[in-house]
Amino acid sequence: MRRSVIIGCGAYLPKRVIDNAEMSRLVDTTDEWIIQRTGIKTRHIAAEGEFTSDLAVAAAEGALARARRTAADIDLVILATSTPDNTFPATATTVQARLGIDQGAAFDIHAVCTGFVYALSVADAMIRTGAHRRALVIGAETYSRILDWSDRTTCVLFGDGAGAVVLEAREEEAELAGRGILATKLRADGRHKSKLYVDGGPSTTQTTGHLRMEGKEVFKLAVGMVPGIVHDILGEEGLKASDIDWFVPHQANERIILATADKLGIPREKVILTVADHANTSSASIPLALDRAVADGRIKEGDLLLLEAMGGGFTWGAALVRW
Repeated sequence: MRRSVIIGCGAYLPKRVIDNAEMSRLVDTTDEWIIQRTGIKTRHIAAEGEFTSDLAVAAAEGALARARRTAADIDLVILATSTPDNTFPATATTVQARLGIDQGAAFDIHAVCTGFVYALSVADAMIRTGAHRRALVIGAETYSRILDWSDRTTCVLFGDGAGAVVLEAREEEAELAGRGILATKLRADGRHKSKLYVDGGPSTTQTTGHLRMEGKEVFKLAVGMVPGIVHDILGEEGLKASDIDWFVPHQANERIILATADKLGIPREKVILTVADHANTSSASIPLALDRAVADGRIKEGDLLLLEAMGGGFTWGAALVRW
C-alpha cells in the first residue's frame, strides 16, 4: 500500500542559551525549583532579527540533506507554528521560497503544541491520496516573542527551536511491519481555551499578546486526556503499549511526560526526553526529539514509534510510525 515514510529529519536551535541560573536573575525563581517541577535546565532564544522562518529553513535544510533530497524533489511544505513571521502570508511560503521550492503547495497549520502531529497527519493524508509525492513537515517556534518575561510561571517553561522531517510516498506492505506512518488520531476541545492561551490577536486586540497558562489545570488535563487517545490509536491498530519501541512525546514538562508514560505502561527507558536542553518549543519539540534520538542511534529502521502531544485549544493527538 502507499505509505508516507520518513526518510530524513533535521533540527535547529538558536545559539543564545539561557540557563536556570540566568533565569533566576530575571525573575523570582531558582534552578532547583525549575528542575524539580519541569526538568528544564536550559532554553534557546532566537537572536534579534532571527525569525521563525529562519529556524524552519535551517531545520528543513538538515532534513533534506539527511534524506538526500533537494528542493526539486519537494512538492508540499507544511509548517506547524503558532508564532508565524506575519499574520499573512503563511510562513510556509517564505520557507518554500528560501529553499528554492517552486512547485506544489505550502501552508501553515496552527494547533499550538500539537501542531507537528496535526501537520504530519495532513501531509500523510495528502500523500496517500496521490496528490503529493514528497513533503517537508516542519515545526518551528519563537515563543520568546510572546512570553511575559516578568511572569515566572510561564517564562521559565518555553524556548525557541525548529525540527523537520521529509516524507516520501513509498509502496510498503500493508501490515504493521511496513515502514511509514501507520495511523494518526487528532482531537480538540475548545471549552478549555482559558487554561492556555495568548491574550492578543489581530481581530481582538490588534496586538501580539502574551502567553497565559493555568499550570496545574494543564498538568491535570494532559495526564488525563493523552492516555485516552493513545489507547484508542493502539487499540484500533491491534497493538499494546509493550509493542512500542520508542515513546516520543511533546517535550513540555518532564513530570507530565513520565506520568503519562507510567499511566500508559511504557517503561521509562523507552521514553525520548530532550526537554531539559531546550524547554517547551511547542510544535518544534517532537521533531527536535526525533532528530536527537536518530542522531545518537537509539531510533533505528524498523522501530515502532508512538508520538503524542497536547496543546492550547485544547488540541491533542497521536501518531504511530514505523521508522
